[in-house]
Amino acid sequence: MRAIWKGAISFGLVTIPISLYPATRKEEEIKFRMLRDSDLSPIHFKRVAEADGKEVPWEHIVKGYEYSKDEFVVITDEDLERVDIEATQTVDILNFVKIDEVNPLLFYKPYYMECGKGGDKAYVLLRDALRDAGKIGIAKVVIKTRQHLASIKPQEKGLMLELMHFPNELLDASEFKVPSESTVAKAEMKMAHQLIDSMTTEWNSEDYKDEYHEAVEKMIQAKLESGGKPAPAPKKKAATNVVDLASVLQRSIEEASVKHTRSGRPKTPKKGVA
Repeated sequence: MRAIWKGAISFGLVTIPISLYPATRKEEEIKFRMLRDSDLSPIHFKRVAEADGKEVPWEHIVKGYEYSKDEFVVITDEDLERVDIEATQTVDILNFVKIDEVNPLLFYKPYYMECGKGGDKAYVLLRDALRDAGKIGIAKVVIKTRQHLASIKPQEKGLMLELMHFPNELLDASEFKVPSESTVAKAEMKMAHQLIDSMTTEWNSEDYKDEYHEAVEKMIQAKLESGGKPAPAPKKKAATNVVDLASVLQRSIEEASVKHTRSGRPKTPKKGVA
């Protein structure tokens, strides 16, 4: 796998050469084409100029910034490369903070940080110091012409760089309706805890798959095998109105117990229980 970025971590006077690699795979989306319904001919979109409606080949397309209504200035790759060239080569750690003080909603895209030649000792020092302190580094880095806020986190035997939203990008939660505070009976709360306990297991990554993706693939295969005829609609569960919360919780507990008994998966033991 090719690195998407090469440079160095910088904090204080310490510099560590690193390379960034994606930590996640691209989403394997099922792609659909737009077709003409009469003969299923694929539809193509053309790049046309507003001025005369003529198609424009790629070699005559440039990047521009609209600084005023219908007024543009052309921006080249060379122009962007001249914007703070030092920042494009360095992950500048601004400060260190406790991880539990940062809103989890700010984190959104992780990268593995591979240590470069000669940087092993400083890399290990930073990794272990962060782990011991329970802190993360907050940094700024330029990737693909855009400046990002990012965090440096210890992860197993290495360090992760995780891109972050700038705080002003998050919507204020006060804009959304919150549930009215209702009095919950002690019996209902007890059963809610019991339900959580009955559904608690050890983490197993194999348990979590994209079921929608698999279902769409099966539907497509069934339609191909039937000569393009629509597949029968799946049966939907009848909707129920939740009236008696206690009885619903009790049924949920019973169903969860049966499910875990069948699966044979161990439950996570409670603290203090052998």
